Amino acid sequence: MPTSQLSGIPPLLDEAGIAELPKARVAVIDGIKLSPSQSRTYGQQTINTLWGELAWQLLGEAGFEQLADSDRDGTSPGKEILTNLIRQAAPCVILIDELVAFIRQLEIGKQYKAGTFDSNVSFIQALTEAMKSVPNAIMLASLPESEIEAGGTMGKRALEALEKYFARVESVWKPVATEEAFEIVRRRLFENPGDRAEVEGISRKFSDFYRKHAEKFPLETQSNEYFERLTRSYPIHPEIFDRLYEDWSTLEKFQRTRGVLQYMAIVIHRLWNTDNRDALIMPGTLPLDDSNVRTKSIHYLPQGWEPVIEREIDGSHSVP
Repeated sequence: MPTSQLSGIPPLLDEAGIAELPKARVAVIDGIKLSPSQSRTYGQQTINTLWGELAWQLLGEAGFEQLADSDRDGTSPGKEILTNLIRQAAPCVILIDELVAFIRQLEIGKQYKAGTFDSNVSFIQALTEAMKSVPNAIMLASLPESEIEAGGTMGKRALEALEKYFARVESVWKPVATEEAFEIVRRRLFENPGDRAEVEGISRKFSDFYRKHAEKFPLETQSNEYFERLTRSYPIHPEIFDRLYEDWSTLEKFQRTRGVLQYMAIVIHRLWNTDNRDALIMPGTLPLDDSNVRTKSIHYLPQGWEPVIEREIDGSHSVP
């Protein structure tokens, strides 16, 4: 995809004085997709380990041959070999997701085709050190925010080990601003939120209404910043995001962005199937009379909330 079609990128390139981006090799490691006990076959080549997968994706046969012995034995190839590999592949980008989910499957003291727990942790240590030596190579890896998400004793142990090595070289990114979360969720749930002028027009009507009736609405709705929030979160009202990210995020086991995505996907699916025509998806729009939405709404709460919703909030037998 050309950079001109990427939202927000052209102004950054103009400011940096860059006319054209260099093409980089990309390697993607998915810990859920890969299995410690199952090899992968590419043509005539059989690959067992994370480092074998990385070498193959970056440089193909020539890259894999450099650490074929380590892949066969399940031992970490070491910093020097990895540095040479990455330097040859650069400029390159390495994306690693669900790494803890992969490594937590490696029982201590047991040898797998993908190596051992210790050899995989050693590989990450060597890889992070190697990345420091190659200026035009970058790695982005995701780790769970909590021990609950890491899963079990082995998950916690894997998370602790990985955090230690990533901490030496990391530049942490977190969607600390709720507005950033707006963008993530909206882009995942809607291919195109609508024409820019139409979105701004609807947002302006809401903003003007809040200002006209200032005594009935919170102070933050009176600023132009709230108009911008409405625009960025359209077609979901920012109040929903605030409640999910500020209130729901305090619930045990609720995974902020992932949990919001799951919940809003169920809500939007229901609204789409019932041909909902609301200008914005607002708190009152949430179809709590739908069993799937209601179940997801109380999933993280103690037992006993379903009859409260059904009789006191929304449902065929509700008093309101």
